[in-house]
Amino acid sequence: MTGENIGAEGLKVAIGFPSAVMLVMGGIVGVGIFANPAIVAHAVHSPALALGAWCLGGVVAILGAFVYAELAARIPATGGEYVYLRDTYGPLAGFLFGWTTLFVVQAGGMAAVSIVFARNLNVLIGGGVSEKAIVVAVLAGLAAINCVGVKSGNGLQSLLGLLKVAAIAALIVAGLLLVPHRAPAVAAVPEAGGSLAIWKAFGGAMIPVVFSYGGWQTANFVAGEIRDPARNLARALVAGVVAVIVLYLLVNIACLRALGVDALGRTLTPTSDVLALSIGPAAARLAAAAIALSALAFLSQSMLTAPRVCFAMARDGLFFRRIAAVAKGSRAPAAAIILQASWTGVLALSGRYDQILSYVVSMNFLFFGLSASCLFVMRARERDSLPGTTPGGFRAPWHPWTTGAFIVACAAIVGCSFWSYPVNSLIGYGILLLGVPPYLYWRRQSFPETAAAA
Repeated sequence: MTGENIGAEGLKVAIGFPSAVMLVMGGIVGVGIFANPAIVAHAVHSPALALGAWCLGGVVAILGAFVYAELAARIPATGGEYVYLRDTYGPLAGFLFGWTTLFVVQAGGMAAVSIVFARNLNVLIGGGVSEKAIVVAVLAGLAAINCVGVKSGNGLQSLLGLLKVAAIAALIVAGLLLVPHRAPAVAAVPEAGGSLAIWKAFGGAMIPVVFSYGGWQTANFVAGEIRDPARNLARALVAGVVAVIVLYLLVNIACLRALGVDALGRTLTPTSDVLALSIGPAAARLAAAAIALSALAFLSQSMLTAPRVCFAMARDGLFFRRIAAVAKGSRAPAAAIILQASWTGVLALSGRYDQILSYVVSMNFLFFGLSASCLFVMRARERDSLPGTTPGGFRAPWHPWTTGAFIVACAAIVGCSFWSYPVNSLIGYGILLLGVPPYLYWRRQSFPETAAAA
């Protein structure tokens, strides 16, 4: 094909395999890895349990990557989970996913990270600049770059992603090679409260772990703009998640080696502490630089991927029609990008993002589990319609066992979230149910005969 490669949805197809890998990694690696090792160590008080939590989180992530790789191969369309749930369980299921993604999950995470970026940038430049001004500037700038086109947005996020990985690699080198090994090899697991207390602590520690591993699915949002998505996106999901697991485990080993589990559990700034032991007084500024870079890279990836969900909803008539508009020159969903940036800015400036973040894990893993269950339905339909045939494309290894294990893990994480944060979890599902009236309204507007019959 000569000239521009335009997909069925009117969007430009311009993302190759290496960029897709960076999309996967960029969606997972945010700022959490710079702080969450301390939170996990504080919860479990044991290096073995701390590393065990990160290993278990990695297993859940790779099982999820297997599932989403096959889903991407089967339905390589813009919108990711919205499309899978819509085609499997109907438009309401897809809409509720899109509703929470736009208003809670993605926007809340982006708002929080934009504040982290502003604070760390202020550390680097010596303060004196309004955090709100920085937030507005960075969101507006990233939105503008992505409105220019997927090529510019993807190029920026790939560059920032590579720099972010380099910064994390520097932290790993500092902890493993440059800091004297002063930490005790083993720390005792506290026995107060017995085994139930230990399991509850471990379950609570899994919440920040799975939050840190979440985000691999966002690459599926832009499947319609990836070259040969059935092949490239499927491979990128597995490769990207494996690379992140290796990075996360090395970061935690480096922190535990440099600080020890007790000191790691007490600190609020593990990155700065590790760097301080290796390079001295400049550590605070270098840590701020690494966190600011990671935050900016995450925001860039999110600004590229998240708007595609409400874009797909609008194309189906389940959201404002204008959000489905594609800019003529750039072939980018500019209206959806501006909406995502604007709502993120509202949350960041209002200060409500912290509360919203407390709802994210439970709702995320509810939809992870539901999306994974789509694979059982799709394979059953495949057997009924095409008996004796096996279509090409990526197939989740050892299905149904791996897919079933991922669903069980998702259910367990939702359960741990309810156990540890019952009020926040209930509020989160209340927000989810608030999406039903808007769905009925848009459904009636777009499909009046169907709505009347229902």
